[in-house]
Amino acid sequence: MASQALSNKPTPVFGLADGNAFYASCERVFRPDLAKVPIVVLSSNDGCVIARSYDAKPYVKMGAPYFQIKDVLRQYGI
Repeated sequence: MASQALSNKPTPVFGLADGNAFYASCERVFRPDLAKVPIVVLSSNDGCVIARSYDAKPYVKMGAPYFQIKDVLRQYGI
């Protein structure tokens, strides 16, 4: 029987991480004053909602443009 040499070649490993309300949660880490306030995060290029805190989700749809939701944001203190 021939013995097979073990390969020292590394095997690629891939991972996928998904975070709920990730950008909103990150913003709260850097801005502790937002801990108890519902928040949304807007994209930098077109002003659409890219993240919502859990307490903002009932009022704001993901991807909504700011110009369409600005009154809702004011109404609910978001």
